[in-house]
Amino acid sequence: MNVAVRAAVRKALHHNMEVYGVFHGFAGLIQGEISPLDTNSVADIIHRGGTILRTARSEEFKTAAGRHKALRQLARWGIEGLLVIGGDGSFRGARELAASGITTIGVPATIDNDLYGSDYTIGFDTAVNTAIEAINKIRDTAASHERTYVVEVMGRRSGQIALWAGLAGGAESILIPEIEFDLERVCERIVRGFKGGKLHSIIVVAEGAARGEEIGFYIQEHTGLETRVTVLGHIQRGGSPTAFDRVLSSQMAAYAVDLLREGKTGLGVVIQEGRLRTMGLEEILSGKKALDVDLYQLADILAM
Repeated sequence: MNVAVRAAVRKALHHNMEVYGVFHGFAGLIQGEISPLDTNSVADIIHRGGTILRTARSEEFKTAAGRHKALRQLARWGIEGLLVIGGDGSFRGARELAASGITTIGVPATIDNDLYGSDYTIGFDTAVNTAIEAINKIRDTAASHERTYVVEVMGRRSGQIALWAGLAGGAESILIPEIEFDLERVCERIVRGFKGGKLHSIIVVAEGAARGEEIGFYIQEHTGLETRVTVLGHIQRGGSPTAFDRVLSSQMAAYAVDLLREGKTGLGVVIQEGRLRTMGLEEILSGKKALDVDLYQLADILAM
């Protein structure tokens, strides 16, 4: 998100636009936590995770009265266009502002990579690489102690992180909420691997599919093999962004500024087959992103 903020500010300044930052999301917009931004405001943040603008949830913004307060703040500050960076909740708020007559563009940023219409969202690649780095280290311990390890990654409704990290990390099984799984088959594969000379097994599970502790307990009970569980948790939300995420964030945010300059509104920036495009916020929010089943099947084949 910091990379996107940096790109938006500097692209806007390049076109002689006045730029303001809204702190703490829609909650800050309601309270008027708004401050001018210049090129120095976004200096030295391209390598930093998170967002210098901070973030917060806002139940008040979900009400008509709360949104009315936000609109009054925008009028007070003379803000003519709004760039909203975030996931599903942020896009829902952006849709409401666009419907209220505010020129609004959304930039997709969520590690879950679950927004419809965009092949990738900001933060996903960094989260996957964080998970892979952890899996690599866990594998060293697993091999040394000849154990099975269950690694729980984030993803309540989406198995994207688990799928990509599991495939790239060489997991024996990947459990995700989109596809029904059979724990007996998982155990059979683990036992077959150990009998065939494997020193360890790695099972990657998305938090929305099952709790890692429950999977670990089941595996140990049904295989008799020593099993450990690691829950990566919010470590996946931080860290220095990858080169891919930095480039993607810069491109998306700069394109969003161009759309604001053109007076476009109610749109989200998406990337499809390597090209930046736009899609209506309503379409993005009403669609459901499909899992790449071929990728899942490939991971299953390679884990033999």
